[in-house]
Amino acid sequence: MPSVPFVLDFTLHQGAFTLDIHERFHAQSVALVGRSGVGKTTVLDAIAGLRRPSSGTIEVAGHTLFRSDSGVNLPARERRIGYVPQDVALFPHLDVRRNVTYGAARATSSRVALPTVLELLEISGLMDRPVAGLSGGERQRVAIARALVSGPHALLLDEPLTAVDAELRQRILPYIERVRDTLEVPLVYVSHVAAEVEQLADHVVRLGG
Repeated sequence: MPSVPFVLDFTLHQGAFTLDIHERFHAQSVALVGRSGVGKTTVLDAIAGLRRPSSGTIEVAGHTLFRSDSGVNLPARERRIGYVPQDVALFPHLDVRRNVTYGAARATSSRVALPTVLELLEISGLMDRPVAGLSGGERQRVAIARALVSGPHALLLDEPLTAVDAELRQRILPYIERVRDTLEVPLVYVSHVAAEVEQLADHVVRLGG
């Protein structure tokens, strides 16, 4: 699969915290690594439009999301970024079907068909189950599916395996590899586990030296 261009060249100030990112590269899957508190989640929030950098440019797959010198700052809802946070943030009062199709309802185009996503992540049999009855691995796959069917230009995963044990991690990683290898959606992956980074990433951005 051909790589896509990433431009992450920005400065973010928040109180005493300053984060400078200066990276330009081509990749299909990118890992952000660094010690706790160095700003990995902050980078994802900036890409998704949840935090506004003080200056700079953010471009993903040829789409300019933020550019301070020309006043471009797309609202989060217009950036078409699929974001799976650490807590997965599923709607607990909805079943799996309504969680996943919530993402489809927000899609502005059908780059990734719902049946394809369900088959890829093997969750077709979960669609009528309540979220509260899912295992940790099932919740992760449902959250990824919801993000994918929204038609994202990029998929952001913030330490998606941090709350699962090593055995379950090895069962979930192949699903993320399927997303990387089968769908034409750039992947930005935050992890502190070297084996995950080595297995998934084409390019590594190291924060904090």
